Amino acid sequence: MKEIAALLGLCGLLALALNPAQGADWKMDPAGSKLEFVATFEKTAAPGVFKEFDARLRFDPDKPAGSSLDVTIKVTSADMNIPDVNKEIRGKDWFDYAGFPQAEFRSTDLRRTEGSRYVARGTLSLKGVKQPVEVPFTWTGSPDGAVMEGELTVKRGAFGIGTGEWAASNVIGADVKVKFRVKLRRAG
Repeated sequence: MKEIAALLGLCGLLALALNPAQGADWKMDPAGSKLEFVATFEKTAAPGVFKEFDARLRFDPDKPAGSSLDVTIKVTSADMNIPDVNKEIRGKDWFDYAGFPQAEFRSTDLRRTEGSRYVARGTLSLKGVKQPVEVPFTWTGSPDGAVMEGELTVKRGAFGIGTGEWAASNVIGADVKVKFRVKLRRAG
């Protein structure tokens, strides 16, 4: 019996050596993760947060080629901490919760830019519009997992966010800053 277990273990190690994984699978820890956005109203910061999102990552920081990042955001969890604003952003001029309850980012390429800095290139699907975006991030590994943090700017008009009377950028700015901190642990 011990010989069979040893043989199976050896076969497993041999399979890993001959067919190395393209990176570890990572799962988000929601308690240690945050996805924020900052719009501007009359040139004053108007922050918000998506309370529900999930990130899944297949990633080796030493060999990022072949890695992948998938993020799903429940747009309906957006909270700008002002009840009237939260009610307004549900509508068709803004996020259109009824028609588009979630957004997604799917990477097509991950690369190291320098040191512990990386960029994930891919497609952001938001409110029925798909646009290419680059998501820069830093990677900090630790014995119990890892943290990826980053920031990018999105043009709200490119996704039809703020249409009708809100389309002009003189009251609500055209750029929305997206900031994230994602705590990860190895999946499995």
